[in-house]
Amino acid sequence: MTDAQETAAETVLRTTGGGPPVDGVADGAVDGTPIPLLVPREGVPPVVADEHALAQVIAAFAEGTGPVAVDAERASGYRYGQRAYLVQLRREGAGTALIDPVGCPDLSALGETLADAEWILHAATQDLPCLREIGMVPTRLFDTELAGRLAGFPRVGLGAMVESVLGYALEKGHSAVDWSTRPLPDPWLRYAALDVELLVDLRDALEKELDRQGKLDWAHQEFHAIASAPPPPPRKDPWRRTSGMHKVRRRRQMAVVRELWTARDRIAQRRDVSPGKVLSDAAIVEAALALPPNVQALTALSGFGHRMGRRQLEQWQAAVDRAKALPDAELPQPGQPVTGPPPPRAWAEKDPAAAARLSAARAAVSALAEELNLPPENLITPDTVRRVCWEPPQEPTPEAVADALAAYGARAWQIEQVTPVLVAALSGAKA
Repeated sequence: MTDAQETAAETVLRTTGGGPPVDGVADGAVDGTPIPLLVPREGVPPVVADEHALAQVIAAFAEGTGPVAVDAERASGYRYGQRAYLVQLRREGAGTALIDPVGCPDLSALGETLADAEWILHAATQDLPCLREIGMVPTRLFDTELAGRLAGFPRVGLGAMVESVLGYALEKGHSAVDWSTRPLPDPWLRYAALDVELLVDLRDALEKELDRQGKLDWAHQEFHAIASAPPPPPRKDPWRRTSGMHKVRRRRQMAVVRELWTARDRIAQRRDVSPGKVLSDAAIVEAALALPPNVQALTALSGFGHRMGRRQLEQWQAAVDRAKALPDAELPQPGQPVTGPPPPRAWAEKDPAAAARLSAARAAVSALAEELNLPPENLITPDTVRRVCWEPPQEPTPEAVADALAAYGARAWQIEQVTPVLVAALSGAKA
């Protein structure tokens, strides 16, 4: 073990007590240089992949105390969907656990054991869907990424936060690997264990900083909103999100995109691979624009080259032919039904008064966000600002604006902060 590893393994972790470090030096750093954190304090635990080992982990974490650090690794870009392929946990008194959801697909008993604990996650909305699939749903959480945003940190990735707040450098070289690989290589497991090694320390430091800035209640409201949010509904017409779709303008071409996307999705799901590994978005758009009459013409298109077998080419051509054979009444419409305001670029032409309101509101929100030292989109979502400006209250009183913000899901702290500047912006534009 090197000196750096010994230091990382044996040093008693200290936190700054919050905020960007004074003079750029965090507590863990030596002469301003972050200490590389290369091994977990208790070493890398064995991967839990059967019910007996899982029962032992559940018992250990039930005996643990305080919040529990939670992380999950997916195989985005390699496998179909966003399922978890590794779950990492750490809790005082229980240490770190690495759980294989392939071997232990139901973690609801663990989730129930931790139901009363605060869960610490980094960028919680990314991991909560895959954790929910395996039975792990928090009732309380602390999101260190969101906390960093509210506290005004310019860089809120886990590595950047650990370095600037705690003074330790995490290796981030394995974030995009194929976590469905079995067995998982030892360096990957070490990386995964380190991802939860300092989450509790980071949480404690950020809590102190948020309290110092008078923003801790804001953070608690945001965390509660995330923990209590229902699962999002299935996306309508997901094929419309094909990259390059803006090039496709004719309804017949849109039908080709829809047929190819649907065929690709079915194949990707059956083979459990990322859809992009079956057929690229660029190839789908290319075929839609060209409307190839036969397999030979399809083969000449980018994305349908020599590596693709005859059978594959025939199935893609069959999808194109199905779209070409559809009656006009069954072709997709050019755009999805618009439930909210139009794109802001169209406001000046459609409703100049609304455009003036939006310009004033955006400027006011940006100025307030800068004053409060947090990103404008965390102060209030841009979509909420657009909706209030497109259909403002008949009289922009504080009560009416506050009610409108609440109807769009704004939290109490956001309403308190934003209402005065929006009232001024809407009133000024109206005048």
